[in-house]
Amino acid sequence: MDLKNAQTAVDNWIQEHGVRYFNELTNMAQLTEEVGEVARIIARRYGEQSEKESDKDKDLGEELADVVFVVLCLANQTGINLQNAFDKKLDLKTKRDKDRHKNNEKLQ
Repeated sequence: MDLKNAQTAVDNWIQEHGVRYFNELTNMAQLTEEVGEVARIIARRYGEQSEKESDKDKDLGEELADVVFVVLCLANQTGINLQNAFDKKLDLKTKRDKDRHKNNEKLQ
Protein backbone atom coordinates (compact mmCIF):
# COMPACT_ATOMS: atom_id res chain seq x y z
CA MET A 1 0.00 0.00 0.00
CA ASP A 2 1.38 3.41 -0.90
CA LEU A 3 1.18 6.36 1.48
CA LYS A 4 -1.78 7.93 -0.33
CA ASN A 5 -3.84 4.77 0.09
CA ALA A 6 -2.61 4.39 3.67
CA GLN A 7 -3.84 7.91 4.45
CA THR A 8 -7.22 7.04 2.95
CA ALA A 9 -7.39 3.77 4.91
CA VAL A 10 -6.63 5.59 8.18
CA ASP A 11 -9.21 8.28 7.40
CA ASN A 12 -11.81 5.60 6.66
CA TRP A 13 -10.97 3.84 9.92
CA ILE A 14 -11.28 7.08 11.89
CA GLN A 15 -14.66 7.83 10.30
CA GLU A 16 -15.96 4.32 10.94
CA HIS A 17 -14.43 3.46 14.33
CA GLY A 18 -12.73 6.47 15.82
CA VAL A 19 -15.60 8.99 15.89
CA ARG A 20 -13.16 11.80 15.03
CA TYR A 21 -9.45 12.59 15.02
CA PHE A 22 -7.88 13.56 18.31
CA ASN A 23 -6.66 17.14 18.08
CA GLU A 24 -3.17 17.75 16.74
CA LEU A 25 -1.60 18.31 20.15
CA THR A 26 -3.07 15.08 21.49
CA ASN A 27 -1.82 13.20 18.44
CA MET A 28 1.63 14.77 18.85
CA ALA A 29 1.72 13.52 22.44
CA GLN A 30 0.53 10.12 21.28
CA LEU A 31 3.24 10.04 18.60
CA THR A 32 5.87 10.83 21.22
CA GLU A 33 4.55 8.01 23.39
CA GLU A 34 4.65 5.53 20.50
CA VAL A 35 8.19 6.56 19.51
CA GLY A 36 9.18 6.04 23.15
CA GLU A 37 7.85 2.48 22.99
CA VAL A 38 9.94 1.85 19.86
CA ALA A 39 12.99 3.34 21.60
CA ARG A 40 12.47 1.12 24.63
CA ILE A 41 12.41 -2.05 22.55
CA ILE A 42 15.45 -1.05 20.50
CA ALA A 43 17.46 0.10 23.54
CA ARG A 44 16.83 -3.16 25.33
CA ARG A 45 16.88 -5.61 22.45
CA TYR A 46 19.70 -4.12 20.39
CA GLY A 47 21.40 -1.74 22.79
CA GLU A 48 23.26 -2.22 26.02
CA GLN A 49 20.29 -2.29 28.38
CA SER A 50 19.06 -5.69 29.49
CA GLU A 51 15.63 -6.64 28.24
CA LYS A 52 12.99 -7.16 30.92
CA GLU A 53 10.94 -10.34 30.79
CA SER A 54 7.83 -8.22 30.30
CA ASP A 55 9.38 -6.64 27.18
CA LYS A 56 10.51 -9.82 25.42
CA ASP A 57 7.12 -10.41 23.80
CA LYS A 58 6.79 -6.84 22.53
CA ASP A 59 6.54 -6.69 18.75
CA LEU A 60 8.78 -4.00 17.24
CA GLY A 61 6.84 -4.13 13.97
CA GLU A 62 3.58 -3.46 15.79
CA GLU A 63 5.10 -0.51 17.62
CA LEU A 64 6.52 0.92 14.39
CA ALA A 65 3.07 0.52 12.81
CA ASP A 66 1.62 2.52 15.73
CA VAL A 67 4.06 5.33 14.88
CA VAL A 68 3.07 5.22 11.21
CA PHE A 69 -0.64 5.25 12.09
CA VAL A 70 -0.31 8.41 14.20
CA VAL A 71 1.88 10.08 11.54
CA LEU A 72 -0.83 9.33 8.97
CA CYS A 73 -3.45 10.81 11.30
CA LEU A 74 -1.41 13.99 11.68
CA ALA A 75 -0.90 14.23 7.92
CA ASN A 76 -4.63 13.79 7.30
CA GLN A 77 -5.77 16.33 9.82
CA THR A 78 -3.26 18.96 8.71
CA GLY A 79 -3.93 18.52 5.00
CA ILE A 80 -0.55 17.03 4.10
CA ASN A 81 -0.30 14.68 1.13
CA LEU A 82 2.33 12.45 2.67
CA GLN A 83 3.02 10.59 -0.58
CA ASN A 84 3.98 13.85 -2.29
CA ALA A 85 5.99 15.03 0.71
CA PHE A 86 7.83 11.72 0.94
CA ASP A 87 8.57 11.60 -2.78
CA LYS A 88 9.97 15.15 -2.66
CA LYS A 89 12.07 14.32 0.40
CA LEU A 90 13.48 11.17 -1.20
CA ASP A 91 14.35 13.12 -4.35
CA LEU A 92 16.05 15.84 -2.30
CA LYS A 93 18.04 13.32 -0.26
CA THR A 94 19.06 11.49 -3.43
CA LYS A 95 20.38 14.67 -5.02
CA ARG A 96 21.97 16.05 -1.87
CA ASP A 97 23.48 12.84 -0.52
CA LYS A 98 24.19 11.01 -3.78
CA ASP A 99 27.81 10.26 -2.87
CA ARG A 100 27.95 11.44 0.73
CA HIS A 101 27.50 8.04 2.38
CA LYS A 102 29.58 6.16 -0.17
CA ASN A 103 32.50 8.47 0.63
CA ASN A 104 32.07 8.27 4.41
CA GLU A 105 35.03 6.35 5.81
CA LYS A 106 33.05 5.58 8.97
CA LEU A 107 30.65 3.45 6.93
CA GLN A 108 33.31 1.37 5.16
